[in-house]
Amino acid sequence: MSKAPDVLVDEAVAAKDAVPRSRIVVASMIGTSIEFYDFYIYATAAVSVFPHLFFPKGNGTTALLASLATFGLAFVARPLGSIVFGHYGDRIGRKATLVGSLLTMGIATFVIGLLPTYHSVGLIAPALLALMRFCQGLGLGGEWSGAALLATETAKSGKRAWAAMWPQLGAPIGFFLANGLFLIITLFMGHDNANPDLDSAFLTWGWRIPFLLSAIMVIIGLYVRLKLEETPVFARAVERGEKVKTPLATVFKTSWRQLIIGTFVMLATYTLFYIMTTWVLSYGTGKTVAAGGTGLGFKYSDFLVLQLIAVLFFAAGVPITGWLADRYGRRITLLVATGAIMVFGLTFSVALDPEKMTDARMLVFLIVGMLLMGFTFGPMSAVLPELFPTNVRYTGSGIAYNTASILGAAVAPFIATWLATSYGVGWVGIYLLAAGALTFVALLVMRETKDASLDAPELDPRGAEL
Repeated sequence: MSKAPDVLVDEAVAAKDAVPRSRIVVASMIGTSIEFYDFYIYATAAVSVFPHLFFPKGNGTTALLASLATFGLAFVARPLGSIVFGHYGDRIGRKATLVGSLLTMGIATFVIGLLPTYHSVGLIAPALLALMRFCQGLGLGGEWSGAALLATETAKSGKRAWAAMWPQLGAPIGFFLANGLFLIITLFMGHDNANPDLDSAFLTWGWRIPFLLSAIMVIIGLYVRLKLEETPVFARAVERGEKVKTPLATVFKTSWRQLIIGTFVMLATYTLFYIMTTWVLSYGTGKTVAAGGTGLGFKYSDFLVLQLIAVLFFAAGVPITGWLADRYGRRITLLVATGAIMVFGLTFSVALDPEKMTDARMLVFLIVGMLLMGFTFGPMSAVLPELFPTNVRYTGSGIAYNTASILGAAVAPFIATWLATSYGVGWVGIYLLAAGALTFVALLVMRETKDASLDAPELDPRGAEL
């Protein structure tokens, strides 16, 4: 018996997609690894390098806060990047847009490695640093949603969250590469962040190495991404004539509820991660009270080792919740993870007690936080794209993801530093709990999207197909 024409078409599409599928998985993971590597080397340098070389005036806390402020500048740029790259991603396709975002991020990171310091050119140095940080934010603003769409829009039925977890692995991989490289360099050059020597090899030129080496990774990422093919979901939307001239205006007109829900769904994830990476690094390696500071006094290299161990648990948590989200649903998986984050916030005053602090105690704290990060981060690249129709999916998911970065990540290290200094470390945990509560409410409002069709032209305002 001959097969029906529509079956033949489906089999032809499946055969065509079988070859690029593995390339899409690798490209989305490698690409986001590179992007997050670039982002994290800045985060690490914002604590260990930039306060000394770009913001040296005033006391140590003031310089650190100024450095963390430029760290947050990229998060202001990220929604703009999601608008710019989202426009072209929804108009001309996912592939070309992802190449542009990678180049934007990569060039800015490489230039940071060449910048003169405050001691050489004065205020021009922090101004240039802020500009490059802004460009980093633009690139990453278009990167994540494109990588997520490449994964989800080529996924098999019922396996979307599993397919979408691959680009999520780019975050722990990029973090591991960035901090691992900084660890090797600081150990080799003998840098101690608690008592820095401004004439040391590390602060003279060694800190530039991770930024300059990013060029190699960008070249590799470009090679892989140029071999990608457009996603079949986007191609079908084009064939149906569903492209819109102004994705930004359309998404605010038709999907504003999804934008709000998606933003707050991501809030706890961002707050948790940047507390567990950027803030905790500054707090853990800061001077103790006895030495005139408010930190825990860990040696910089020792603390990086603890973070590198903990980030492995972050990576382990991502595929676990990717599988759970396909099996039991996105909402219940994230509700449980968010509830655990809120409980974790209540432990800060005890877990980070300076009088009882040991290496083992800090490691357990980091592992728990990073594991929870993996649990909450794993399903996100499926959840946010599933909230939006194809013709505004790049723009909508990108704006939600990156607006959450302002509310959660951009201000988290700054607020946490202020809270810990002014009121005690327990209030940092309360801050995390509050962010978790907002995410919990957003998840309760959001409809389950596990079985929603990515080809659906119309969606319920809470995220499922009509």
